[in-house]
Amino acid sequence: MSGRVFIDKQNPAAYQALVRTSEAVRAVAAEAGLDRTLVELVNLRVSQINGCAFCLHVHTRAALRAGETTQRLGVLPAWRDTELFTATERAALALAEATTSPADLPAQEAAYAGAREVLTDDEISAVIWIAVTINAFNRVSIMSRHPVPAER
Repeated sequence: MSGRVFIDKQNPAAYQALVRTSEAVRAVAAEAGLDRTLVELVNLRVSQINGCAFCLHVHTRAALRAGETTQRLGVLPAWRDTELFTATERAALALAEATTSPADLPAQEAAYAGAREVLTDDEISAVIWIAVTINAFNRVSIMSRHPVPAER
């Protein structure tokens, strides 16, 4: 037991509002034509940056269910150094990183410019919303110190 308050349990109405936001964002992503694997790559990359063990656990499983490969998941922290990701995925990952670390203005501007080259306005908006939402879930899980169950 961590001694932390599970804020999702302490204030379920606020947490359910976040869940509903996530559901709306998932619909926006689908309407924009973003593949489920891309959504999960963004969720994972943001969770890696934030160090959210619980969200990494949840979204690794979701990515595998969506058809993502273990090879790409394994190299995701170094996605820039591989040829395994498409131009669309690279633009989305860079934009998600910039959304997660907005104080780095040069990186933010570069990511947005790169996204403009390959993503539509709907896709850009969806990727940013995905990153914003998973950042919020990361904070809930990190501050609550949600445990990662051992798999058998």
